Amino acid sequence: MNEVKRSSQIRIALDKLLKNKLAVVCFVVLVVEVVMVALAPWIAPFSYEEQDPSIRLRPGFWGQWTVETDPQAEGYKPNEQYVPGHYLGTDKYGRDVYSRLLYGGRVSLLVGFVSTAMGLVAGTVCGLLAAYYPKLDNPIMRVMDLLFTFPSILLAMLIIAMLGVNAFNTMLAISVWSIPSFARMVRGKALQVKEEDYIMATRSLGAKDSRILFVHILKNCLPVIIVTATMRIASSIISISTLSYLGMGVAPPMPEWGDMISAGKEYLWNHPSLTFIPGITVMVTVICFNILGDKLRDILDPSLKD
Repeated sequence: MNEVKRSSQIRIALDKLLKNKLAVVCFVVLVVEVVMVALAPWIAPFSYEEQDPSIRLRPGFWGQWTVETDPQAEGYKPNEQYVPGHYLGTDKYGRDVYSRLLYGGRVSLLVGFVSTAMGLVAGTVCGLLAAYYPKLDNPIMRVMDLLFTFPSILLAMLIIAMLGVNAFNTMLAISVWSIPSFARMVRGKALQVKEEDYIMATRSLGAKDSRILFVHILKNCLPVIIVTATMRIASSIISISTLSYLGMGVAPPMPEWGDMISAGKEYLWNHPSLTFIPGITVMVTVICFNILGDKLRDILDPSLKD
């Protein structure tokens, strides 16, 4: 009976999601993006670090229409011609922008997912313990309040400055300031759930605290956790892009979207695509995650009506 009820709830949730065309579009965009960056070694036309100074700062496919392509015509400039195969052009070292965008997406999305997962696990445990054990509530939440007092990027920069610049330290730094958000959200929901009659009945039957916490209470906190995690991924992607822009993200030569934006800013007027392409990619990704998270909140929160 429980399995039938659960499958019915999943079907209803999917039907609600499919009714929102914008949410479906965002979901499809994210799936396509994840698949493309996951297959980057096979679909990228070039290596992300392959350089060819002879074709540096070339335009992408749009160069076929925006510059003179006839060698005999007045105004023809060989060093501004589109190079076949480099669909989004090349950077100042002659590296393929499209290939670097794909490999950079692997870093941005990986850091976003992993750092969110790390913060989710730690924050959920802290929130559950604070809600269930009154004696732990005050010390745990005061630590969370202390973390909230630090601006997120400054806290991440401080951690990276102490530990060094690499992918793992970046994920760790971003996950640390994700913990308070998860802890506060989970604690608020858990405080409501633990007063329910079935929780009291389960406790009276002699169930262990660990089972009550991580089976019964956690199960009812999942909607809040899923929505918070979806939106936190977007924040994490912005954070890794910001850190990379400031030179404190992923160590070169590995590309990252924020690092690509930073590298292109010195050519903003003459070659704006070097900044706009990764910038638009970050913007679209973050917007899709936020819209999807907002729709998941509408679906998973029973207090909201259609």
